[in-house]
Amino acid sequence: AAGGKLLVVPMDGSHWLSMRSVLVALSQKEHKIIIVAPEVNLNMKASEYYTLKTYQVPLTREELEASM
Repeated sequence: AAGGKLLVVPMDGSHWLSMRSVLVALSQKEHKIIIVAPEVNLNMKASEYYTLKTYQVPLTREELEASM
């Protein structure tokens, strides 16, 4: 199959951890992937397999960790 473009807006936590391995596999098949995530998150980090675009949120890392 020809590579395509994917826009992904994942949930933080276990959903992201499961989804990441699928995105890595798709990237290796020449898909172009853009992840849109809040600037403050627990697990979503930059990677060679996708482009990470973040947006600002009115929350600090400490507040996020305290709520978990």
